[in-house]
Amino acid sequence: MVKESPEYVRISQAAAMVLGFKNGLFYRNAKSPCINILLTYTTGCAGNCAYCGLSMKRPGTYSEKSFIRVEWGIYALEEVIVRIGEKIDDVKRVCISMITNRKSVKDTKIITSVIRKALTVPISILAAPTILGPKDFDEFKKSGADHLGIAVDACTPELFDRLRGRGVHGPHQWEQYWQSLYRAVEVFGKGNVGVHLIVGLGETEKQMVEVIQHAHNKGIETHLFSFFPESDSALAHYKPPHIGTYRRIQLARYLINNNYATINDLMFDEKERIVRYNIPDNILNPIIDTGKPFMTSGCPGNDGEVACNRPYSDSLPGENIRNFPFLPDADDLIKIKYEISLFD
Repeated sequence: MVKESPEYVRISQAAAMVLGFKNGLFYRNAKSPCINILLTYTTGCAGNCAYCGLSMKRPGTYSEKSFIRVEWGIYALEEVIVRIGEKIDDVKRVCISMITNRKSVKDTKIITSVIRKALTVPISILAAPTILGPKDFDEFKKSGADHLGIAVDACTPELFDRLRGRGVHGPHQWEQYWQSLYRAVEVFGKGNVGVHLIVGLGETEKQMVEVIQHAHNKGIETHLFSFFPESDSALAHYKPPHIGTYRRIQLARYLINNNYATINDLMFDEKERIVRYNIPDNILNPIIDTGKPFMTSGCPGNDGEVACNRPYSDSLPGENIRNFPFLPDADDLIKIKYEISLFD
């Protein structure tokens, strides 16, 4: 029996644990209040992104491929909805991720509508711009989504083309991705659209902050990831970014997205690394002490707090957490403050 969307979907390992499809424990009880859904087809994704587990050229069938280094099991959409309803007190959002497959445009609208009719939980769509037209964004909203995200990932046109476009014989284009983000803001409104960016694909700290500032100026929130290599991908040999780099960019993103600073307030050295934020200590230090800049950035729940916390999606559970899926405690903050000061 072929199990394809819209009748079937894949869900993340964390979501499967929350919904009781799988057994397991979350390190430091970092449960995921967002149920991440991925569309599934035997023909897979047409993308060939150099770092992605779903890459067309990565070995294995699509249904067997991991994504963000974890297993995504296939389940009947109807059963997933039933389980969400049973766990509704633990679920703050559902995120439906498209893949670059023409079927997923129509099916994303169907799945969104079916979930909206059955549940009151907020719905996000992680869209695939390469296969979308301007009207699709209006239809996504009409079907029941209130937030939309787009994974640009690489922060410069050159890196994007090398890792997602012509450099890997992939179909994606930088300009199309950004035009889709601007269109999404027109439909969903400022603050309801997010761009995924991955630190560690070959950019400088300044280049990453520049695109974060550009997105903010356009009303787009930034959802930040630390590169973590996927086995058998073209970038499997790459290392995650230096922890100091990631901490400084996390802090810069938080300051910019929350209007505490702009890129013009930051100082960079000759290697384009952040060396100063130029914010009074009596303002900057309390912000750092909240721990919030170092938590996962993602779409919120109805309470305004981040719902898509993606526990351990870009680092293993343990002492070296990159995106905290919970508020860092006092010991975490001591380590974070030290890491901000580290340079490679």
